[in-house]
Amino acid sequence: MGIADAQTSEPSREDSRLALDQPLPALQLKDQHDRILNVPADTRWVIFAAGRKASGVAQAVLQNEPPTYLTKHRAVYVADMSKMPAFATRMFAMPSLREMPFPIGVSLNEATLADWPRQPDKLTLISLNHGLVKSVRYVATETDLRDALAH
Repeated sequence: MGIADAQTSEPSREDSRLALDQPLPALQLKDQHDRILNVPADTRWVIFAAGRKASGVAQAVLQNEPPTYLTKHRAVYVADMSKMPAFATRMFAMPSLREMPFPIGVSLNEATLADWPRQPDKLTLISLNHGLVKSVRYVATETDLRDALAH
């Protein structure tokens, strides 16, 4: 089963909305290596990139860190690639992502993360405490992302 196959049984749009002090909606994504993306119960941060520029910021930070960086910071990285043409995703984006030494949850289905908060060219940082959404903020620079994950 490929990445696209894992996203055929999508939760309803209502189930995918984020709300403060509510559980993070269940994610049914695979990473760039076609493995199921797990969001451990102790996850503190979800780094969400809804566009190319935001993904570039996250990748610039993460590719220069050890492969255990996300785990050490109790973070997961999710990228919404649903707007990218399938040909470009298959031929260019996915091969490039497979070279990254850290897991990236890949969403190819537009409905999966459609209700997640986003701002143009910014990463969405979702803070969790025991699986509950505690805050949502936006960062646009590598420095801002590093600072957020350090706290």
